[in-house]
Formats: sequence, C-alpha cells, structure tokens
Amino acid sequence: MEIRNIAIIAHVDHGKTTLTDAILRQCGAIEANVSMDSNALEKERGITIYAKNASVIYPRPDSGRKPTKINIVDTPGHADFGSEVERVLRSIDSVLLIVDAQEGPMPQTRFVLRKSLQLGLKPIVVINKIDKPAADPERAHEKVLELFYELGASSEQVDFTVVYSISKDGIAKRSLADNSENVYPLLDVILEKVPPVPSERSGRPFLLQPFNLAYDNFLGRMGIARVHEGVITDKASVYVKKTNGDTRMGKITKLFTFNGLKREEIPSAEAGDIVMIAGLPDIYIGETVAQNEDAEPLPAIAVDDPTIVLNFLVNNSPFAGQEGKFVTSRQLRERLEKELEVNVGLRVDFNSPESFTVSGRGELHIAVLLENMRREGYEMQVSQPQAIVREVNGVSMEPFEEVIIDAPERRQGVIIEKLGVRGFILKDMATHEKSVRLSFEGPTRGILGYRGQFIIDTRGDGILSSRFIEFRPYAGEIRKRAVGSMTSMATGKALGYALWNLQERGNLYIGPATQVYEGMVIGDTSKGDELSVNPTKGKQLTNVRASGSDEAIDLVPPLTLSIERGLEIMTDDEYLEITPSNVRLRKKYLSDADRYKSKRKDK
Repeated sequence: MEIRNIAIIAHVDHGKTTLTDAILRQCGAIEANVSMDSNALEKERGITIYAKNASVIYPRPDSGRKPTKINIVDTPGHADFGSEVERVLRSIDSVLLIVDAQEGPMPQTRFVLRKSLQLGLKPIVVINKIDKPAADPERAHEKVLELFYELGASSEQVDFTVVYSISKDGIAKRSLADNSENVYPLLDVILEKVPPVPSERSGRPFLLQPFNLAYDNFLGRMGIARVHEGVITDKASVYVKKTNGDTRMGKITKLFTFNGLKREEIPSAEAGDIVMIAGLPDIYIGETVAQNEDAEPLPAIAVDDPTIVLNFLVNNSPFAGQEGKFVTSRQLRERLEKELEVNVGLRVDFNSPESFTVSGRGELHIAVLLENMRREGYEMQVSQPQAIVREVNGVSMEPFEEVIIDAPERRQGVIIEKLGVRGFILKDMATHEKSVRLSFEGPTRGILGYRGQFIIDTRGDGILSSRFIEFRPYAGEIRKRAVGSMTSMATGKALGYALWNLQERGNLYIGPATQVYEGMVIGDTSKGDELSVNPTKGKQLTNVRASGSDEAIDLVPPLTLSIERGLEIMTDDEYLEITPSNVRLRKKYLSDADRYKSKRKDK
C-alpha cells in the first residue's frame, strides 16, 4: 500500500484540528464525538498544544479504487508551541497550510510556512472558513501568494494548489463554484500532489528518527518516528546514535502503526510509514535508530531558541506544603528533567540546588507547563518572566516580535498609544469596513504583561497575534503603566467587611473567607502606589444602639487569578505561588520591614 505523510499547519484558530477531525470521520477512522484535541488543557482552552498523529485509508476499501494510507500530523497554531511544529516537519512529505478566508495569513502562518519552505516542502494551501460573512477567499489567496514570494519560495513551491473548505461542515472543493458535500476533493489533491515514497528506499538498511515520545504503563517510553529507509521489524536489534556519534545497542520489543487515532501492533513497517517503537527505554527525540553500527546519524532536529526566562523555586510561603503532593527541590528537578525529554523548545539550568532557571518560547508555553505540574500535584513558586538578553560582540541583544492586531477602528488610538509606550513601532495599518489591522515591531519584554490590558482596552473585541522575529540591539528602558500592589499585613481569614472597605481602592483578587498571610498580594491599586492593608479586620461591635439598620455590604466579584494572568501582572519583587488548589501572588519579602530594607539596599 502506498503511503503519504502530511502535516497540517496554520495560525491558531484557523481550523486545523476541525479539518483533521472531518477527514478522520469521513474516512471512518473515528466516531462523531471524538476529537484530535483530547488533552484536558486543549479542551478547556480550545487550542492545540501538542502535535498528534493519526492515519486514514483513502479511498475507502469499499470504493473499488486502490487504497492509500495517509499519515496525518496535527500541529499547534500558537507561536509559543512552534517547537512542536519544527520537530515534525522533517518527517513528512508535504504540508496543508490552512488560512482563514477572512483573516488571511497571520504571524504564525509566516513562521510555519518559512520552516516548511526551508525544508524544500511544497505546501497545499487550504483557504478555510469561506462561509464567514466577511470572508474574502480571493484576497486571502493573493496575500498567501505574496507571502510565498516574500519568504523566498522557489518557482516550484510558488506553483501551489489551492483548495477551499468549510471545515466545521466537513466540506472541501477545488474551486469556489464547485458543489461538494465532503472532504474527498482535498484527499484527491493530496494523492495527486504529494509524491509517494520511492520503492527503492525499502531495500536499504532501516533508518528512523523519533520526532515525538509516548508513554505506556506496561511498555514504558516509546518513540514515534518515520521510517526514512528500509524495513523495520518487530524484535529487531538496533543501534541508537546520538548526533555527537555516541552509539548504544538496543532491541525493539513492540512495533505499532497508527490506525485512525489508535495504535495497531504490526510485525514490520517499510520506508515512509510513521511508527511507534517500544523496547528502548532511554530513547530521545532526534536520535537515530539504525540497522547498521556504521550508519551516519540523521541531522539533529533544530528548533528556535527560547525568548523568555524565569526561575522555578521551592515554595517557602507560610502555607507551603499544605496543598501539594510534590514540594521538594528534588521532586521539582525530576519533573523538569522529564519535561525536557518531550518539550524540545524548553531549556532548564540546574546549576543552583534551590532554584532552576527555565527558558521558554513565551508566557503561554510556560503557563501550560505550570498548569500541568499543578494538576499533577506539584507545588512551587516562580519569578517574573523576563526577556532573554544576549551579549554579541559586546552589544546587548534582545528578542524582537512582530505583533498584528485586528480590532474595531474606534479602538486603534488607545492600542497605538499603549504599545508605543512599550517600545513598539507601528509598521503598517490597513482598514477593512469598520475594523483595522495594525502591524507593530518591538522588543519582547514590551509585550510581556500586555495581553490582559489589551482585552480591557478593546472591550474583548480585538485579536492580538505575535511572532518572534530575531535578536536585535537592546532597545533601552521601557515605561510600563504602573500598577501598585495591595498587600496583606496580617495572617488569617479575609472578612467581607474589610474587603468592602478595600474594594474602592482597586481590584481585589480574593473573596470573603479566603485564607491570607502577611505579604500576600490580595489586589492591585490603580494609582500605582503600594498599600499594606488588613483584609482580616472585622467591624467593631459596641453597645450603642443604631437608629437605623447597618449598611449592606455589596462586594464586587474578585478578579480570577489564573497562572497566565499572574505571569502577566506580577512585578519583579513578587513570586507567583502555584499549588494544586490555589494560585497566589506574594511579595518576595513578606513583612513591611524586610521590604523596606530591601529597597534601601537596592538604592
């Protein structure tokens, strides 16, 4: 059976997973209520976080036509998870580039397309969501073509095939005028345009390279890899090679392939297929599994460098150890070491026994790691994320980002003002009906902590997307809007009467009956001043009769403090305390006296 390997790539929320689900359903690979996004965090956030594998047989065996196996890799669309895309591209033959018919190419579209073109892949472009009221498929097609030329695509790559789709309805068609009721036209294009693996490759010694890892309670760690050459069999003896040439022997105990979303045990697999191998407990992403000891290792899987850094520390707050299952430095280290095995975009420095320096691709990249650890029972605290600054030939270099914003035209003034203060320069502006698209460039540290403010400024009507461009000379100091902290000076249970008196000074993060401690940040002040307050103070009772009834306590609902929001709003003198039950902001120095001494010392 012939094999085609494709990855589905796009900007976030352009319809990759919805289209993949439609293909799997119509080919009989999954039931109607099953989705590729099966992870709990993916379901909650509505985005793809981890690259996942599936396969379909098309045409279906009952069609009378020669069937072909199509391996599909669904990838994330958010820029923070770009490393998930980078590591799979070398293991596929082509990509489906999904573009929203209304939004057109977005920052992550540029990133994933550039990576694909650099590897010599010829994309198939899918203009999706053509049923949207403001959809303009022809304009989206023109913008994609411009992007191909801008990224230096070859003449062969520029001659791409376009398919139009409505992924939520499971419809694809070769032209806008066609009538279609399924995704089969897209699958026909894949069979026509994606070349099959040459048969002579199966006659060579086998060679494969894991691009992902999986875990099984009985089989342990397993590698997911494409068979680049040869035929690999169950029980085969192998040589595992690192990129530096180090070699160790091993034996494959189980061999699986993908059938829909499920794995299926097989005796052998030939060149071109994507398989899952068991029996190599210390296999890592990017290593080469070869039949012969003298085989050349395949090139390492390269990913872009991280752009932000922060410290993971053992929780030392007054509530430490009360809510978490894993609380020690050793347990944190082991969990981060395990994460490094599968998260190729992450970097961790273990030089200090008390804190670990973690570098990632963005706030969401780090927030997802922290949320997963929290749900697993880990308790920790982290420092404020900072942009990574490098020294190159004596010049300080920092990461710069392109930011594209779609918002109502009436909101553009406040957006330009806020980003201008944060060091961003307006590069382009385009209006379409009553909306405007603004393109900015500026330092990564300027966008840190802005997304929450952006939602407030646009009343939730704006869309903000960003992508890393490159490291450029340090842009100087950035003046951000000062927001002060409302810090508890007492330990105990917060009372409604005290919070009622405090809420007029700013936004509260806690409600009545919340346990607080000295140095815990319970809210922010709009004027930017630091306030030490007592949220445990009750109303004084006297024996004096009141002529009227007491004034009713009317509390404004507190702001929910999530990990993402905490990383955005925290300052450099604070820690974000994360436990399985709570997310709290706290000062590094808990008492007023210690904070005063620290400020004097810094001066």
